[in-house]
Amino acid sequence: MSLDLIIDVNKVNIFQAENLVLSNVTFSITRGEFVYVIGKVGSGKTSIIKTLIAELPLQSGEAVIAGYDLGNLKKKHIPYLRRKLGIIFQDFQLLGDRNVYDNLSFVLRATGWKNRKEINDRIIEVLEKVDLNYKGYKMPHQLSGGEQQRVAIARALLNDPEIILADEPTGNLDPETSEEILQVLLDIRNNGRAIIMATHNYPLLKKFPARTLRCEKGKAKEVDHSAEIDFSSLMG
Repeated sequence: MSLDLIIDVNKVNIFQAENLVLSNVTFSITRGEFVYVIGKVGSGKTSIIKTLIAELPLQSGEAVIAGYDLGNLKKKHIPYLRRKLGIIFQDFQLLGDRNVYDNLSFVLRATGWKNRKEINDRIIEVLEKVDLNYKGYKMPHQLSGGEQQRVAIARALLNDPEIILADEPTGNLDPETSEEILQVLLDIRNNGRAIIMATHNYPLLKKFPARTLRCEKGKAKEVDHSAEIDFSSLMG
């Protein structure tokens, strides 16, 4: 695996329980690349992300992510892999009983940070990256959906991950807010992180084109952008 190659997936079959979801999945991603994963509901987009974070075990084929061989990954090493990954969900998954600052502090302490000043400095740094410098005292319910997703992105950045995996991060947001969130992700990409974004948001993909994997009929294939993507066939 070359120094710039951060994800290398080769002939992987992806299962949910006993069911084969995708077969012969092969793709590679380098540092600083932005890649969409598109397809209908149930086509395997989320299953790809779950495989990369070792939530679904690798049963066949080869996959290396952030230096970890998923085929030989011991259970005790999964938390170390996940520290190299920033994971963003559609439903934010913020802790509703504490403010933004304490949501972020909780994650840092859970991943081994102990020095109070270092924790404070890191929280300030990631909130600045998502333009929420002055919202640390707010409770999640006091924020708009877009602001909550920015907090979720800040949380994903806390441990300086090499890869961001975003599963429908704009799914609950209006079009204007979705564009703002995508712009935040593109800025993060420009700092050298690889980003995989599973999405249904085809207007966003048309406006901000990037390399695209399409899940369809049990396969994940790269889209040829010289041909027009038939977005209507991907709805549902």
